[in-house]
Amino acid sequence: MSRQALSILILVVFAANAAAAVEFVEIRSRLDPNAIEITGVDVLFLYDEGTAARIPATKSAWYADRRALTRELGAVFDLVSTFIPQGFDSERLTLPERAENAVRVLVFAEHDASGAPPVDITGMTNVLIEIDPFGIRVSGE
Repeated sequence: MSRQALSILILVVFAANAAAAVEFVEIRSRLDPNAIEITGVDVLFLYDEGTAARIPATKSAWYADRRALTRELGAVFDLVSTFIPQGFDSERLTLPERAENAVRVLVFAEHDASGAPPVDITGMTNVLIEIDPFGIRVSGE
């Protein structure tokens, strides 16, 4: 095997087994503080690719199956769920103790479009989720 092929193989294996980089998640709502609306945000910490493959591909499918999936998957994933009132400046989530072992970290938000896919934040260290009138925006370092 050539040196270049071996280097690529090592990178692929390392990337496949890489743990999540997420150190903190902060949430801000940019919605009108005079409206009466609360947005649910779910951050899923998935510890193996098999579990990650079972997560629904859209927001509406996630929230429709959330209770059954949570019960069925049990300890093979962690769910950090919070509710953010409109106009709320920020909230930093408490991450699970084993968060750094997650192979995938996904975000769903109720305020997003029904067909919106989860946002993958696995490679981000410092994550900011902003809720605005058009859905959610996720940024990170």
